[in-house]
Amino acid sequence: MIRSDNGPEFIAFELTEWLESLGSQTYHIEPGKPCQNSFGESFHNRLRHECLSCEEFWSVEHARVVLESWREEYNTEHLHSLLGYLTPAEFAAAQETQQPALAPA
Repeated sequence: MIRSDNGPEFIAFELTEWLESLGSQTYHIEPGKPCQNSFGESFHNRLRHECLSCEEFWSVEHARVVLESWREEYNTEHLHSLLGYLTPAEFAAAQETQQPALAPA
């Protein structure tokens, strides 16, 4: 399931059909209630302010290169307070090395 707001890019018929063909669906938050998708809203705000608003893209390929560079920095260099001031890559690596407290029955 993909949680999203009600923006036109997320209610497009083609997207809905594609998700259904994969056995998934969309869950739309209530209009005017961004707190229902706070992690997504926070990420999009950071992406907008740290990358999209700072760049002028000359082509789709240029946008891909810039966004990939930003994504790499965000995941490997940017410390996240909700992750105990680790990068997402460090947090994921720490999670992989931890053993579960209880084995599944």
